[in-house]
Amino acid sequence: MTKTVTGLLLALLLATHVNAQHNAAKKEVRVALQAANWEYQPDAVEFLTYKSVPTLKITGKGLVILKDLDFKDGTIEFDMEPIDKSFTSFYFRRSSNNESECFYFRLFKAPNIDAEDAIQYAPIIKGVNLWDMLYQYQRNAMIDTSGWNHVKLVISGKQMRVFVNGRMDMPLEIPYLEGTNDHGGLAFEGHAIFANLVLKPDQVEGLSPWPGTDITDNDARYLRKWQISQVINMAEKIDFNYALLPDKTTVWDTIRAERRGLINLTRKYGGAAMGPRRVTFLKTTIYANSPQKKQLHLGFSDEIYVFINGQPLYMDKNLYGTPLMKGPDGRCTIDNTSFGLPLAQGANELLIGVANNFYGWGIIAQLDNLNGVSIER
Repeated sequence: MTKTVTGLLLALLLATHVNAQHNAAKKEVRVALQAANWEYQPDAVEFLTYKSVPTLKITGKGLVILKDLDFKDGTIEFDMEPIDKSFTSFYFRRSSNNESECFYFRLFKAPNIDAEDAIQYAPIIKGVNLWDMLYQYQRNAMIDTSGWNHVKLVISGKQMRVFVNGRMDMPLEIPYLEGTNDHGGLAFEGHAIFANLVLKPDQVEGLSPWPGTDITDNDARYLRKWQISQVINMAEKIDFNYALLPDKTTVWDTIRAERRGLINLTRKYGGAAMGPRRVTFLKTTIYANSPQKKQLHLGFSDEIYVFINGQPLYMDKNLYGTPLMKGPDGRCTIDNTSFGLPLAQGANELLIGVANNFYGWGIIAQLDNLNGVSIER
């Protein structure tokens, strides 16, 4: 009797395993690289057999969008061979050109294995690619500029891992997908040849859907709560005008920091789309037990105008591709700048004007210590 029960259990387990494998195989989708399945600009794409496999070759501008697909979680794999050394992008959870997640290659960095920004993840929020605000979401990669590169994205809830050319020891780890959508379409962009696009819905290889740890949550020194004004368009060829400063008629709203202490102005107001510069003002209160001086560490993009208790204190610019660009490479990080912050006894108003006309904008603010002071929480 015992042998019979054991045999039945083994048979049941085997059947369950086979059924699970069958269901997993059923879920795998090999996307046909045929014109009828894709939306694209006229004369921008060729569908051809290349190196004995069906391929999609992008030679023009614009996104090449997979039709009739809604993808949330799972594994996405494809092969990519560059045509030129520019950018090649893959979009997922896309609802429009304004809202999407994006993984891309900086092919002009290849084949340098030590280029720390060869690949990057960035969300598209309100039409703005936040590459300059999220320095931590990039890394080096082994990229072949004259042959196939195998790309594997594992997407699970708020997390993602990306593997390039099978290098399991060099994943791009994304502990928190920053985009607005949790599902959406897929698209390619950039001059390259694509093949072997395979979708595996819900196959996440054990990757947790919950947000990964933000170690800066442990740091009480970040200024995370601010009041924010409305956006004002700035006149051309005028660096700053004191008439822009808030007055008693200014309407304020509360804004709180996102991960890494980032005050994300793009999520609040979008971008300037390379148009006229725009400015908004942030203010917070620091309470001091006695007159003293703190060091304020400030990450910012693109321009800042700092006032303490109504007096001008500091002005700076972090403009990518100019002599005023701050390290690292014009990105917004807490390492951009630091300066002395004089505090009087009692309440001190810290006011920062932030201007933008290039990609993302925002600030990250941190005091060197909290001895003898308290901040808004």
